[in-house]
Amino acid sequence: MEPEENIKPHAIMIPLPLQGHIVQFINLAIKLASKGLTITFVNTHLTHQRLMKAQSISENSPDYNIFSEAQKSGLDIRYTTISDGFPLNFDRMGNHDQFMEGLFHVFSAQVDDLVGNLVNSNNQNPPVSCLIADTFFVWPSAITKKYDLVNISFFTEAALAFTSYYHMDLLKINGHFGSQDNREDTIDYIPGVQVIEPGDLPSYIQDSEPWDTMHRYIFKSLEDAGKADMIICNTVQELESSTIAALQEKKPFYALGPIFPNGFTKSTIPTNLWMESDPTRWLNGKPKGSVMYISFGSLANISRQDILEMAHGLLLSRVSFIWVVRPDITWSLESNLLPPRFEDDVKDRGLVVSWCSQIDVISHPAIGGFLTHCGWNSVLESSWCKVPMLCFPIFTDQFTNRKLVVSEWKVGFDLSSGRILRRQEIAQKIDCFITEANKLRINLEETRKKLEDALSENGSSGRNYKQLICDIKSKIQQKSKSTKTSFI
Repeated sequence: MEPEENIKPHAIMIPLPLQGHIVQFINLAIKLASKGLTITFVNTHLTHQRLMKAQSISENSPDYNIFSEAQKSGLDIRYTTISDGFPLNFDRMGNHDQFMEGLFHVFSAQVDDLVGNLVNSNNQNPPVSCLIADTFFVWPSAITKKYDLVNISFFTEAALAFTSYYHMDLLKINGHFGSQDNREDTIDYIPGVQVIEPGDLPSYIQDSEPWDTMHRYIFKSLEDAGKADMIICNTVQELESSTIAALQEKKPFYALGPIFPNGFTKSTIPTNLWMESDPTRWLNGKPKGSVMYISFGSLANISRQDILEMAHGLLLSRVSFIWVVRPDITWSLESNLLPPRFEDDVKDRGLVVSWCSQIDVISHPAIGGFLTHCGWNSVLESSWCKVPMLCFPIFTDQFTNRKLVVSEWKVGFDLSSGRILRRQEIAQKIDCFITEANKLRINLEETRKKLEDALSENGSSGRNYKQLICDIKSKIQQKSKSTKTSFI
């Protein structure tokens, strides 16, 4: 049998086709390839097309490879694309339930076809041995079982969110989930979690009627992740130690975060699905720590009324700001979202952009605060740059992340007392936040140090990478042994 140190794992990596997931998968692919793994990275045709469009690359460039720069540097990363089961011009958000049903039932057939071709191909050297799939897919256990691959689930959110889903049975037994009138008292029975309020659970668990297509899909995917050989997570051992320790008793669970591009600089690999504005020149003219960065991420939708309240709150507050207003930020796709003359009224102190490189903006010395939806990437990036957060979670894991930011690490404040935005409250909270931000920065120094230490060679994430690769090789060897035995 081949010695373990000579085994070269070849992993197929498939992210959920959403911006925040793609970014993490690309950064992880680079990291794993730099540690000696061969990676075949798979995007959907639509994701690939959007990456090209955002880079202003002609659709008549059939050989466009997002990893060409990484390959030139000697990393063994191959790139391919597959259909998600729908035509390119199909409106996925406008037909959301239909699209989710497709991800449920059709996408797995596309993946099966691709994985089968790669596994059975004679020109795959080294041969494919693992699948690293997004936790929010429903098919990895079936595909890995069929092709005898190591099944690695990549959870792109906090360990606290994962353990909330993992223990839904406990939440159900205790009446905190799946009931018309879910209990609202404090939850103190999830292993490794001292206490959590029902309002801090992921939104899908909070819902009193969690039975629609989206809920079924999310819960099925987390159930499937429970069958994985190992789970990797973009978090840091020291930031969620008791939660991670409790999970590790159930399942091999590796905290590898923060999974950033090398040097926390903009990746050479395109990850943005929208055309970027570059606000650097505008920011260069602002005093240090004077600008509030406002972004609700790449996916969350808010109402036009929320946009208007936010705009009027900014007018009342007099804070300098840069505000990302995506073209698709509301469900209605209206073009004139802001109040009349808003951009004239804020003139030199405010800048509205449709998209930008968040890493470039948040690391700029002029940024002094981040009004955020609390997406996990945003939380980690803000913590790394020691930028205090003003939190307005909208859905999914963002409520759970807000708990970590506000209650656990004390590096942010809540924007509003409820889920409804009011302009006077926004202005008041922003002004209060600016006054109190220095207290948060003291805690941010400590959080940043934990992130930095984790990434060092002998830090927790550095050690976890080594352990993960060692365990992958061991698992490949076990599978190889059992395959040979079955033929005897």
